[in-house]
Amino acid sequence: MSAIKETTVKTPITLTDSAVTALNRIMKEQNIAEDHGLRIGVKGGGCSGFSYLLGFDKQKEKDNVFMIGDIKVFMEKAHGIYLIGMEIDWVEGLNNRGFSFNNPNATESCGCGSSFDA
Repeated sequence: MSAIKETTVKTPITLTDSAVTALNRIMKEQNIAEDHGLRIGVKGGGCSGFSYLLGFDKQKEKDNVFMIGDIKVFMEKAHGIYLIGMEIDWVEGLNNRGFSFNNPNATESCGCGSSFDA
């Protein structure tokens, strides 16, 4: 089995303080293993063309690795063009509760805010 080389790069996205707090809470509540990090990415689909990926995973060979506070973040290199400059926030309101994505690369997004077109 080959070892994955870890290279830390400049952070292409930001997490708000409330997002970091929510992620740390989720990691603790779900007992996320220390060898896992936060995976941020995109996949085809959704009502606008692309959907966001956000979850905990192990590092993969094609990943860039960066730190936001004490959170290790994994992002496939190819996804950076869709996500550079994006801000992820945690929102708690009367109508919704969860992560929101403010993506300056999105030319169109859906009403639910979880898919976009670039």
